[in-house]
Amino acid sequence: MSEQKFTKGQTWGALKKAWKAYKIAKVQNDRARMVEYAKRIQTLQKELGLEVAKFPDLGL
Repeated sequence: MSEQKFTKGQTWGALKKAWKAYKIAKVQNDRARMVEYAKRIQTLQKELGLEVAKFPDLGL
């Protein structure tokens, strides 16, 4: 099965949504979701060649 490719614009859009979801999870104090979105943010940032955000409070 081939790896699915996304455009740079789609990846940026996903990153923006992931940050929004992370912030919502943080307000709701939902640690599990915070970890989920933090990992997604880091993955997307790597794909875009950006500096990867650190989440020391989550051990990431």
